[in-house]
This record gives sequence, C-alpha cells and structure tokens, in this order.
Amino acid sequence: MTGFSFRLRPARRLFQPLLPALLAATCLATILPACAQPASTDTTVVDAREAARKRDRNRLAAARATLEAANHPLLPWVAYWDLAGRLPEATVDEVEAFYGRWAGTYVEDRLRNDWLRELGRRRDWANLARDYPRFRMNDDREVTCWWLFTEHLAGRDVAEQARGLWFAQRDLDDGCNLLATALVDAKKFAPEDVYRKARLALEQQRPGAAKAAVGLLGNAAAKDVADAVDNPAKHLARLTGIGHQAQELRLLSVMRLAQSDAPAAAARLEDRSARLNDSHAAWGWGYVARQSAFQLSAEAAPQMLRALALVKGDAHPGWSDETLAWGVRALLRSAAPAQRWPAVARLIGWMSPAELRDPAWAYWKARATLGNARPGAEGEAQRAEARSQLEALAGATNFYAKLATEDLGRPPALPPAPPPLTEAEQTAASAHPGLQRALLLVALGLRDEARREWNFSLRGMDDRALMAAARLACDRQDWQLCINTAERTRAEVDLRLRYPMPFADDISAAARAQGLEPALVFGLIRQETRFMPQLKSSVGASGLMQVMPTTASWVAKRIGMPWTNPALISDPATNLKLGTAYLKLVLDDLGGSQAMAAAAYNAGPGRPRRWREGPVLETAIWAENIPFNETRDYVKKVLSNASVYAALLDPRQPPALRPRLGAGIGPRDGAAPAPNTELP
Repeated sequence: MTGFSFRLRPARRLFQPLLPALLAATCLATILPACAQPASTDTTVVDAREAARKRDRNRLAAARATLEAANHPLLPWVAYWDLAGRLPEATVDEVEAFYGRWAGTYVEDRLRNDWLRELGRRRDWANLARDYPRFRMNDDREVTCWWLFTEHLAGRDVAEQARGLWFAQRDLDDGCNLLATALVDAKKFAPEDVYRKARLALEQQRPGAAKAAVGLLGNAAAKDVADAVDNPAKHLARLTGIGHQAQELRLLSVMRLAQSDAPAAAARLEDRSARLNDSHAAWGWGYVARQSAFQLSAEAAPQMLRALALVKGDAHPGWSDETLAWGVRALLRSAAPAQRWPAVARLIGWMSPAELRDPAWAYWKARATLGNARPGAEGEAQRAEARSQLEALAGATNFYAKLATEDLGRPPALPPAPPPLTEAEQTAASAHPGLQRALLLVALGLRDEARREWNFSLRGMDDRALMAAARLACDRQDWQLCINTAERTRAEVDLRLRYPMPFADDISAAARAQGLEPALVFGLIRQETRFMPQLKSSVGASGLMQVMPTTASWVAKRIGMPWTNPALISDPATNLKLGTAYLKLVLDDLGGSQAMAAAAYNAGPGRPRRWREGPVLETAIWAENIPFNETRDYVKKVLSNASVYAALLDPRQPPALRPRLGAGIGPRDGAAPAPNTELP
C-alpha cells in the first residue's frame, strides 16, 4: 500500500511534545536570535491573541512585554496584533519601524495592507502612493482602488484598470467608490460604464450597489433606478421613454424581475412589452436564461439561443463570466447537438482569461470543437484541433484532465514519482522561519494565522521547495497543509504528498464493513477534512467524515449503535462507522450512482433527487449543472480523488474516472424502490 498510515491526534496534543524542538529551530533561523525558555511562554501567545480580539490593550501590552523578554519566535505576530489594534492613532514613523524590524515576514506585509487601508481612510495620498509599491501580496481590491485614485490625481490614465476593479466589486467600499466617482466626474467613465456596473451588481444580487452606481449620474437617475429595481413590474408597465437611459432602466427591471420570476421576465421579453433594442434584449434573454438554468429549467437552452441570435457577429456582448458559464451548462443540458456545440464554442470564446483557467471550459471547448467537426475528410482539421485541445488538458490529476485522457483513448495512469527529496532540500524547509512559525501557530491552536503564514511562505517556491514544505507538513501529520502545498506543484507531482492515507487501516475496515469501496471513502474524506479529525464546520459537522449531530444520532439508531455520548462524533473510529454507514445508505438510495451519492453527502439527499429529473444526461454534464458551486466542485473532486486512491491502493487498477460516472443520470427508474425520505 502506498501512502501514510499514522493515527492522528488532535492538533494541540500532537504538537505539544514538538514545541521545544520547533521553537529551537525557529530561534536558530537568521531572522530571530536564540530564544530564552520559549516553551514556557507559548500560552502567552494565545493570551495575546485573545486580548487582541477583545481589544484589551493593557493585557495585550503585558503579553507582548513577556514575549519580548523571552525573544519568542512568535513575537512578530504579537507585535502585529498590538500595532494593528492601534493603527488609527499610529504614525508613519511607528509603522516604518515595524516594517524594518520584521522585514520580509508575513506580518510586515499584512500590516502594510492594514496601513494602506488606514491611509486611504485618512486621505493621506502621498504616503499611500509611497507605500503601495512595496505591497507584495497586493490582494486587496480596495487598496488597489485607493492607489489608482492617487495615480488619477497625478494625471495618469487609469480608466481601464479601474473599470475592471469596479465591475468586479461585489460589496460597496470607500476606495473603489471614490475612484469611480472621480472618473465619472472626469468623464473617464461614460454613462454606459455606469449602467454596465449596475447590471453586473444586479447579477451579483447586490441591488444596493446597482443603485449606488447609477446614483453617480445624479439624483434624478438615482430615483429612477431605485424605482426600476424596487418595483420592476410596475416600472415596466409605466415607462414610456425610448432613449438610452430608458433602455437601461427597462433592462434592470427585467433582470430584477427575473430574480424572483424568470418566466414572467421571459414573457416581457417575448411580447416585447419591455421595448428593448437588440443589444439590451440580448442581455435580458441571457440573464433570464441564466436564472432558468440555475433552476435546471428546460427553457434555459432556448432562452440562451434567443440571446445569442440577437448578438451581432463575434463581438463580446459584455455578459459576465457567470452568465456565460450558465449558458454553457444550459446548452449542455438540453440543447440539440446541432445547436449546442456552435453556441457552446461561442460562449466559451467570450470568457475572460481568469474564467478560462477553470479546466471545465478547456474540456467543453474541445468537445465543442469535436462536435462542430464536419463528417469525413472535410472535418479532419477540426478533429485534429479537438485532439490537440484534449492533449493540452490531459495528464493532470483533476476531473476534466482525467476525462480528456480517457477521451483520447489512452489508458489512464498515475504520473511518475519525482526524484526523492535530498537532505539539503528537506533541511531548507525545516529551517524556513515562516514555515516554522506556521507550525508553532498550529500547535497553539491558531490555525487561521498558521494558514496565512504558511501560504505567504510558499510564495516564489519552485516544485522541489514546495514538495519539501509539503513533506514537512506531512511529517508533522498536518495533512491539510501537506495536501494543499503539494497541489501547488506543476511539473513534478508527488502523489504520496497529494494523496496521503492516514488512518488507512481504519478507513479501509470501515468501508468494507459497509460494502463500500475504500477508495471512494478516502476520496470523500480528502475533500471533506483533508484527514484532519479535529476540524468542525461552521454548521456543526464534525470528525473525519464531517457528520452532523442529527445525522449521527439517526444513523446510530439505524445501525443499532448505542448513542449515549454525542462527543464521540469526533472520535475517528466512531466517525468512520457513522459516516460510511450514511454514505452507503445514500448510495443505495440513489441507485449506486457515486456522483449523486457525493452530491447527497454534501447537499443532502433531497437535492440530487430533484436534480436528476429531466433528460438522461452524461454524468459529467449532470455534475456540471449542479446549481451549488460548492457541491459541483465537491462531486468532481471526490470522484477524481477516488480514482487516484483506487490505483494507489491497488497498483493493478488504473485510475479510471469514466467507470465511476456510469452510463448517465436521469429520472429514477419506475421499477426502483421508492426513495428513502427518512434520510437526513
């Protein structure tokens, strides 16, 4: 058997014996001098974090003084919590002193992010413009808007970059709003930009942002858009104008109506009572199609085809990536092949570079190229192009890469193991100050801070360094950090790190006791918790298989397990018994479909029962049409994981994906048993 088979202890107990060694390793790093009895002050760090949360400055200052005296390796974090809580009163010199003391660390750049926000609130454009170029993470849209505002004040043309940021903004923030206001006033943003922002805001279910955007055009426009958004049906009934503003307001009303009643919005477009020109009607039909597709309505595909018929040539209609994606899904679900594939290719061709990084669209683009190919020799060039597109996708371990490999007719295989890590590579990871700080934070139960410190430390690492960092996490039995780090490599793939197998014997035994394939259970747990039994979800699911308390009680009763101590839900052996029993029940209830069972495990069994209604679909198309983003991603990853684990558990078995997908998914067979409606 390939992989690891350690039994994991809860994180605090796991790391406690390692703290002295970890602290010593961190203290020896060049960034920090040697520490004096650091293990005795580790609880002071936790106390400092709690004081920061409660805004108890005196308590935090006392904790910091203690850690300063001990030269504790986590002092940078405590210093950050201290200064971050005092930023409204901080001076530039004080912040610069912090930068200098903790240069190159995560907390230096995190404080810079906080400070740039504070400078924006202060309208201190000079210091913001000076500090922004040093912001390494550069992952805060509002801060970027503040900086672009300073560039605009300096006379530089920032309209194109600002437009993209403003359009992507979901929630109102001071920085991007100030920038947009300035560019509207300077006539760098046209009314068309303002109304497009309003459309995009409505698509994101942000009516307030839509109103705020149009409000930049004046009080009268603000009043009109509020009426269009708040009372769409009435607004459509009484609006009589034919100008550009009237067209925009009608379109916003149609979109708002579609959010609550897509058929009613479609009827307005159908009978032309909305009185939209072709470009606005195309956007309206596209958005109505998106809403219908989300409901898995058979009307979605013809509605999207109506929208496409109104778009002249190949010019981008301005639709969002989300609308384009749902258009593709609708067409895959119910359009006839002759209409489906040309339209799918057209929609994918309009997607942004960011959206196209999703392997789904590379795969369906290749399928569209193949579907559009003419018969015989005439279409040979198109079939060759489709094969080239699949070749570019194949070979990776994700869901669509596996499908591409199998579509090419190749026997699926695992990537070759990379050369073993050298002692020097492993030593470099062990000595990395940021990685060591992250492990110390994990040991103290500060997992969110640990994750951010760890991820910052991975920036710029090549594949070998990433694998060494992943190995370090695996050696500490932090499978979450291990897997997430190993997944960042590109050219070299170490499956022992990406797909570890802690609890191997327990998982295999629990799966077989229920008549389940162990690989499926491994694949599900990898997606649920990364094999971290101490994790608990925001809704209360616990343990390796993230079982809900009510589900645990129901399953225990069903299988005759005494359930007098609900705390046992986090015990790995108990959790595995409950989780595998539940998985078996949903798998049987859904006719043995692994895709539907995975969806049921994530979203409850009632939803996949509804989602299977309609035409019989190729399972990949069914999975792509799952309305919930989380569940759609979950199903694809569980099945992809399972195919890898199957080959790792039995090297004679290829990591095939299509056999797991089955012949397709459609309505329940009339001869099948009635659904088990008691399943929680």
